[in-house]
Amino acid sequence: MLVESILNHAEATLVGVLDRTGSPLVGQDAGAFIGRETGIRITDDVDLALAHADYLIDFTRPEATLAYLEPARRYGVKLIVGTTGFSEAQKAELLSASQATAMVVAANMSVGVNVTFKLLDMAARLLATGYDIEVIEAHHRHKVDAPSGTALKIGEVLADALGRDLNQCAVYGREGITGERDPSTIGFSTIRGGDIVGDHTVLFAGMGERIEISHKSSSRVGYAQGALRAAHFLADKEVGLFDMQDVLGLR
Repeated sequence: MLVESILNHAEATLVGVLDRTGSPLVGQDAGAFIGRETGIRITDDVDLALAHADYLIDFTRPEATLAYLEPARRYGVKLIVGTTGFSEAQKAELLSASQATAMVVAANMSVGVNVTFKLLDMAARLLATGYDIEVIEAHHRHKVDAPSGTALKIGEVLADALGRDLNQCAVYGREGITGERDPSTIGFSTIRGGDIVGDHTVLFAGMGERIEISHKSSSRVGYAQGALRAAHFLADKEVGLFDMQDVLGLR
């Protein structure tokens, strides 16, 4: 989806495509999957891919993202990172790298999801008392981390709005005799199955009423378009760590 969106964008030029070492796609033309000959071969050589690039759009795994930081600095490449699952130590590495190049790092690049974050911030502040909060997320069977990075970001948005520490108030699973629900907690439920692209719902459950705010993705095209919007945002930035709230002016 990233490749197709770049090829169809009037102001973007594809100069390289990276995949992991051992991938069967290495060596193939980057546009083969849509029947287009681009002359760009998928490679596992980071230097080859970045030598003529201005931006690297990275949706991989934390270990791969961190491995790209030094080559990106060396070639003066700005980063748009949609990878999730970073530890606190790995987040610190990203922050350190942003002193040498400009980066947008976001748990979700979708414009709709980031507008949803803003709505949730407003709702949490208004429903801070008398409402139990639950985050329900669903993804395809191949997703390897849980809860999703977007669900965790939602939890952070809610906790910040409520003046809580997510590390202290999050509940990620319930089983057995759990006792009554602690009203200060934020619950998470995870669903994995089929080809679900990504669904996220926040339930505010009060006495006599429930409010649900949901975002449902039917295609990954929104993530790709958001990533290109992030690249455009970085055009006049030399250094710094930003997210999609900055890109969309929602801060």
